[in-house]
Amino acid sequence: MSVRRGGPFVSVPAWVLALCCGLVACAGAPRGTGPYSPASQAQRDPLEAQRLSRDASAVMVEDPHRAEEMLREALSADLYCGPAHNNLGVLYLQRGMLYEAAGEFEWARRLMPGHPDPRLNLGLALERAGRVDEALAEYAAALEVHPDHLPSLQALARCQLRHGRTDATTDHALREIAFRGETRQWREWARMRIAQEP
Repeated sequence: MSVRRGGPFVSVPAWVLALCCGLVACAGAPRGTGPYSPASQAQRDPLEAQRLSRDASAVMVEDPHRAEEMLREALSADLYCGPAHNNLGVLYLQRGMLYEAAGEFEWARRLMPGHPDPRLNLGLALERAGRVDEALAEYAAALEVHPDHLPSLQALARCQLRHGRTDATTDHALREIAFRGETRQWREWARMRIAQEP
C-alpha cells in the first residue's frame, strides 16, 4: 500500500498496514473502556488484536470505514497493538486528519521501536502540516532504525529537494533511489535529479 504525494510515492509495507486515535468505545468493549482506556493484563487479547489488524489491512483500500471499525476493535482488544495504531494513522492521513494521524503514529513509534514505518508515516504527516524540520528528523530517525529502508530514503530525498534542505545525505539517497528505487518512476526521478546537479 502506498501513501501518495505529488510525484513519486512512498510505499508503506503491507504487513504494517495490516503494514492507526479512536475516540469512541468499540462495539463489544466493556462499558467505560475504549482504545485509550488500558485494560488489565487479563482483559488484553493481543492475538485478537493482531488478527483484526491483519484483516483491516486486507480491506483498507476497498472499505476504509470497515477497516477503521476493525482497527478500533483491535485497539479495544489490545491498546498496545502497534500495527493497529499505525494502520489507523494511515487511514487518518489519507483523510487529511493530520493531528489524529500524528497521534497514532506516535503510539505506533513507541510500540514498534525497531520498525521504520511509524517514523516514516509520522514524517509524512508532519511534512503535510508544514513542519518540515520535524518531518526531516522523523525520516532520519526511520533510517537510523533501518538504514536501507528505501521508502524512508525516498521520502527524505523528496522532502529535502522540495524544501531546499539538501545536505550530504541527499546525494547518497538519490544514488540509492536511482539504483534500487521501488518503481521505475522513482528511479527515473532520482536519475533526473542527479543529472541536474552542477
